[in-house]
Amino acid sequence: MKTSVSENNAPQQAAPAGCGCEQVTPYGSRGDSKAEQVRDMFDNIAPAYDFMNRAMTFGIDRLWRRRAVGMLRRHGARRILDVATGTADLALLMARMLPQSAVTGVDLSEGMIAVGRRKVDEAGLGSRICLQCADCLALPFPDASFDAVTVAYGVRNFESLAAGYAEMARVLRPGGRLCVIELSTPRSPLVRPLYNLYTRHIIPAVGRLVAHDTRAYAYLPESIAAVPQGDDMLALMRRARLTQTKCHPLTFGTCSIYTAVRPDKE
Repeated sequence: MKTSVSENNAPQQAAPAGCGCEQVTPYGSRGDSKAEQVRDMFDNIAPAYDFMNRAMTFGIDRLWRRRAVGMLRRHGARRILDVATGTADLALLMARMLPQSAVTGVDLSEGMIAVGRRKVDEAGLGSRICLQCADCLALPFPDASFDAVTVAYGVRNFESLAAGYAEMARVLRPGGRLCVIELSTPRSPLVRPLYNLYTRHIIPAVGRLVAHDTRAYAYLPESIAAVPQGDDMLALMRRARLTQTKCHPLTFGTCSIYTAVRPDKE
């Protein structure tokens, strides 16, 4: 369910230097970096990840991905990079909905990539989808390599959002499009209490039973609450010199799709 669209095309406006979600880590003060903790967390929960995604969103996450791919389809993207690809759900959907496309997916977690490769092989799409482990903040691709870059539910896990957006902008060709799907906190006073109850109590309990990692699913609501949302997220995109930034809230504000364009001239 779409609720509204906001847009801001002012590339000169900068986002704050740091974001609260960068300080939220899966395993607290364990002593290592957020990137290392995120990698370990997803390695731990990879076997249960797809089931938990469907259960947590009642399957609506599939509709959110389909809407995002529909936005890309209008622009004829052929070379697509899927950052934080996880188990390749979005990469697979793009390959099916965009039959002329070739998709490269990257992720920190070997465990998630392994699950994704099995799914790609089962779908018979190995010739069009390539998955590899890579650091989203140091992408192993030349400048202007892709027509589109996507991220589904991944930017809140970045150790630095500013660095992540700068890297994604770098590998986009001029005129290329960025599409970010991210969970968000509903603003409605009617929806928000139910949302908080579900994400803060029910999801961690199910995560403990199914994924055997309570902390990973307690991290979920913490990271959603801390990640920049709406205009704040668009400001981060503009800080990376992206333009035509838009926010598309969905399903009572529980998810948002953010889009932007690398300008032809910078």
